[in-house]
Amino acid sequence: MDTHDVGTREQWRAAYEKLRAQEKELTRRSDEVTRERQALPWVPVTKDYRFDTNTGVKTLAELFGGRSQLIIRHFMHGPKTPQGCEGCTFETDNLVGAVPHLAHRDVTFILASRSPLPTLNDYKRRFGWDIEWVSMGDNGFNEDFYQFMEVPSPKRPGNMLDVMELMALSSFARADGVVYHTYSTYDRGTDALNATWQLLDRAPKGRGDNFDDWPRKRDEY
Repeated sequence: MDTHDVGTREQWRAAYEKLRAQEKELTRRSDEVTRERQALPWVPVTKDYRFDTNTGVKTLAELFGGRSQLIIRHFMHGPKTPQGCEGCTFETDNLVGAVPHLAHRDVTFILASRSPLPTLNDYKRRFGWDIEWVSMGDNGFNEDFYQFMEVPSPKRPGNMLDVMELMALSSFARADGVVYHTYSTYDRGTDALNATWQLLDRAPKGRGDNFDDWPRKRDEY
């Protein structure tokens, strides 16, 4: 049986006021971190990456689609994850609706994976996603950008790519014909992108403790 503190509306209000002060401070700190993130130095991308797309082979610059900003979600679908990652699939369900809104803020948002393009197209049709998904094949894009952001830790002392594909996000800018790498994050760094996690954080029981069989691909529940 679930148990929890039960109180009066007055007790709830008093506790809520304390929580609200902390939430407002967290919002202010989040704004500060965002400013620091946007102040990171831009690094020119000099390697000639090529991607297989539904309109032909494209360079990284061409993936911008005429816009000045590009966000690439590294999706775990490749030789080590041939069935597609449940977590990446779960997150993409929460992201596809943002694509047209981002486009009107001069941002192109796409997925990129190592699997062949026909495989990615089949997977996209399976979930009804209206989003550009490109194949990087073995062009080194995952490996290069993981090296930029990897910080070894006791929990993950080795190279994550030795055992899995890359679950990450990278941002780029294009100015005067030059493509710049501006930001990357991986693993829990993408947590805030997923609206379902944020909603669960506001549900009475939160995210829960048992993740043995959750999340699944939504057509496998």
